[in-house]
Amino acid sequence: MNIKDKLICASYILIALVALPATWINNLAFMTQPSNASFADFFHAVYVNAAASSLTNDLILVSLAMCIFMAIEGIRIGIRYFWLYIIMSAIVAVSVMFPLFLLARHIKIAKELSLQDFPTKSTP
Repeated sequence: MNIKDKLICASYILIALVALPATWINNLAFMTQPSNASFADFFHAVYVNAAASSLTNDLILVSLAMCIFMAIEGIRIGIRYFWLYIIMSAIVAVSVMFPLFLLARHIKIAKELSLQDFPTKSTP
């Protein structure tokens, strides 16, 4: 991989590393409040007002588009276990898993391009 590819990969890793605590600090803070005992409480809270509802709907719909992209692109270029990124998006956070998927995608494409630079020898 060239320096440009490495910088792109580092960017994806950095985003995922920032997104993990950024989401889970808030998730854990919410879950440790005595009044928030269930999954239903979480979904009630994300629709508490118009601003929260707007952001929630935006996140849900962009997440749906990202999952469709991950499935199609994962199959198209042959990313192993692409479906795991989709499942983990719902469990961990889409802001963590989508950059990790893009990282895997970028590495896969970069490897394929580098293989094209070194053609195999043909036997006479």
